[in-house]
Amino acid sequence: MNRKERYVYILNYFRKKMPNVSTELHFGSAFQLLVSTLLSAQCTDKRINQITPALFRRYPTPQEMAKAEVEDVLEYIKTVSYPNAKSKHLVEMARMIVDDFGGIVPETMEELTKLPGVGRKTANVLQAVWFGKATMAVDTHVYRVSHRLGLVPKTANTPYKVERELLRNIPKEDVPDAHHWLLLHGRYVCLSRIPKCPECPFGSFCPKLLENSKLE
Repeated sequence: MNRKERYVYILNYFRKKMPNVSTELHFGSAFQLLVSTLLSAQCTDKRINQITPALFRRYPTPQEMAKAEVEDVLEYIKTVSYPNAKSKHLVEMARMIVDDFGGIVPETMEELTKLPGVGRKTANVLQAVWFGKATMAVDTHVYRVSHRLGLVPKTANTPYKVERELLRNIPKEDVPDAHHWLLLHGRYVCLSRIPKCPECPFGSFCPKLLENSKLE
């Protein structure tokens, strides 16, 4: 099965299996999604969903968080990874949204990545999930699964290269969902250390033994 055929097979499977899919993060606004996505770096969505209800009750909007001190926010997120850096980024991000964007979360890549702590992956999540744009966020799961299933060549050795390769091959209308399809497959089936290959629907053609498959 060549790469084009793999895309067709995998996308058809997910369209039928998961026609309605979105992030597992809990949020009620663009700002809350932005906060949750920033916090989720190097941390599980489950952990983020455990701490954000209290955080959002106290700081539901950028206007409220912009008034906070870093130490105050830290108390709410101290159980996540890198809490000191993330609490600093959250407060600075909220202040920039208020001061530079009139309290409204921006929607372009250029504007989003100006915000402290917001990289390309986080910006792509916001654009896809909240603004409905055809953007592809490449996290560790998407990167790993894309290589293991042979969706990208071995030369796609950075998240950005994987992003561009996926965007070239996935129909625009599928792109927002495809991010979640690949991410969830990596989170629950194609695990990093011990993948659940017997549960994988793509085992018959998975190129896991090929060079650069990322599957040890």
